[in-house]
Amino acid sequence: MLQVARLARTQLRDSAGLAIQFLSSQRNPDGGFRNRDGASDLYYTVFGIEALRALDAEVPFDSIVTYLRSFGEGDALDFVHLACLARAWADLPRERAAGAPRRALVARLEVHRSGDGGYNAAPGSPRGTAYACFLALGAYQDLGEEMPEPHAMLPCLEALRARDGGYSNQPGAETGLTPPTAAAATLLRQLGQAPDPALGRWLLARCHRSGGFFATDQSPIPDLLSTATALHALAGLGVPVDGVKEPCLDFIDSLWTNRGGFYGSWADDSLDCEYTYYALLALGHLSL
Repeated sequence: MLQVARLARTQLRDSAGLAIQFLSSQRNPDGGFRNRDGASDLYYTVFGIEALRALDAEVPFDSIVTYLRSFGEGDALDFVHLACLARAWADLPRERAAGAPRRALVARLEVHRSGDGGYNAAPGSPRGTAYACFLALGAYQDLGEEMPEPHAMLPCLEALRARDGGYSNQPGAETGLTPPTAAAATLLRQLGQAPDPALGRWLLARCHRSGGFFATDQSPIPDLLSTATALHALAGLGVPVDGVKEPCLDFIDSLWTNRGGFYGSWADDSLDCEYTYYALLALGHLSL
């Protein structure tokens, strides 16, 4: 993802400097990056680090290390922020990441293994979600550790296939959601499984005629998260996106501001590191 996001500079051209200024402005004195309330947040810190790295900008690694150390072994973190802590450590240069509590983080991840072999944000859950499985596998890879029985996630993913061919985060759903479908397609490839070719057609059908991807077929407007994850999954599936490239570029351009950040959708009125990173990812794929 980071390699592709680096290609966004070819689309941003001279505006890359504004994006770097915006991202740098989101840093707090404690080393973390701001959420939408202005507080430092591990989730937004991951996006801040990776967006700056994608733009080949200076990253304040020393203050970030101090921030990450404040979480210790992640005992007080929920599952999403636990995965973010693993990711943030992995984003640091090797010499600065030497103190990452890898074994402790792995042990905490396994608390979230679900009864069906997947992962769930709630410990002890009987069923996993596509989102949690995606985060768990990514966290193991970030920590340089082997996930125990990764293929045990396959029955969980199979149960999350919706009746319309996409994937949901709940079993038995009538319709799929774009981000879980993109996550499932990526997970299947990572697990050595050949995803159903119909997934590519399913994802492309979620593209708005004016550009951007819907989260569901009932969504009134497209959004940047769905757009970036769909494009990433389509690239992994080897599905050409030439037919939606120009409309998607127009959609992303419509979310750009001269402050250097990107809104998450046409209904959004706040800027943050997360959606700015998703814009870079989407632009990178559209640059290929």
